[in-house]
Amino acid sequence: MKIVLDTNVLLLAIPFGTLYYPVFDAFLNGAFELCVTSDILEEYAEKLHEKYMLRPQVAENTLKAIENSPDVVLITKYFFWRLITADPDDDKFVDCAVAANADFIVTNDRHFNV
Repeated sequence: MKIVLDTNVLLLAIPFGTLYYPVFDAFLNGAFELCVTSDILEEYAEKLHEKYMLRPQVAENTLKAIENSPDVVLITKYFFWRLITADPDDDKFVDCAVAANADFIVTNDRHFNV
């Protein structure tokens, strides 16, 4: 199974015991392929460093886990769909999902309810 993971879910899934932790745990255990683009990876890094400013090792360990995972597929986008008009920054996840032929976009963002 291929998924695209929105940054908001990644941030909520890292701490053990949260409602979203099973998503990150499933990724760590190879339950799915995580499809990403370079701009998604950049956003992951930016937001992880913002959230874990006081504990930078958490951000670095998470990014290393993503970087080193054999279950991460780097996708090259050749077309920009511009489907999320309410927040064009979210288009990167849709574009990645389409280019990867992903099964799911996992998000907690209401902008995807179009």
